[in-house]
Amino acid sequence: MGRSRLFAVLEALFVTFLWSSSYVLVKVGLREIGPLTLVAYRYTVASLVLLPLALSRGHGALLRERGVPLRLGVLGFLGITLAQGFQVLGLFLLPAVSVTFLLNFTPITVLALGAVALNERPSRLQFGGIALAVVGAALFFNDPLASASLRGILVSLLSGVGWGTYIVLGRRLSMDRVPVLGLTAFSMAGGTVLLLASAFLFEGFTVVSLAGWGIILWLGVVNTALAFFMWNRALGRLEAFEISVLQNTMLIQIAVLAWVFLGERFGVAKVPAMALVFLGALIVQLRK
Repeated sequence: MGRSRLFAVLEALFVTFLWSSSYVLVKVGLREIGPLTLVAYRYTVASLVLLPLALSRGHGALLRERGVPLRLGVLGFLGITLAQGFQVLGLFLLPAVSVTFLLNFTPITVLALGAVALNERPSRLQFGGIALAVVGAALFFNDPLASASLRGILVSLLSGVGWGTYIVLGRRLSMDRVPVLGLTAFSMAGGTVLLLASAFLFEGFTVVSLAGWGIILWLGVVNTALAFFMWNRALGRLEAFEISVLQNTMLIQIAVLAWVFLGERFGVAKVPAMALVFLGALIVQLRK
């Protein structure tokens, strides 16, 4: 594994850790803030951080290039409005374990779309790694959809489809040499406008406590602005299905974080399933 590729893998894994911690913070925030309002405020903060940086670097020129604004708008709708908005709605309707289980099948979406749109196909070894990761996720959760609402399941699945499409389209834009900072800032801002409109339409204006704003600011600056920039930068070095499978390691991280901070324990019987996910993600990163 080359040094540049290794750095991209480690960068993506660090982002998965940040996003795993978001599950804990979002669960706490949902105690006082509506799901759409929480995600809208979070991405508004992130956009206010990224937009001035992108404009100061001259990336505003992207908005004058033919076809680029439309592609960035579609990217923002898929990755922010649809994927992130519906994910928080899923967390509101279902336990975190059920949402995580459903999102762990996102690599299948990425694999299918990436083969068509990017001509990126895994080797047989890498395909075996994807299968291991998906099987490990299924074994880990042990009937996670018991008594789950159909609406929550559909919302979470739509979130996964949106995120899988975002990964493939983001990879395509990176291959077309669209600057990472501009790509991240403008797509996020476009998706955030739709989130804000939905939040005010369905939940109205929400007064947030000081503790709530602390959660929103941390989620916005660190777990969103910084994390999305690093994720999209890694997308320029890793194939779409490779980075998607790395995201499946979040189930291990979320389980540990939920145990430490929320008191949600998991039995020793879960360890083999966690090992399968880790092994699958590792195999996918290996070349032929």
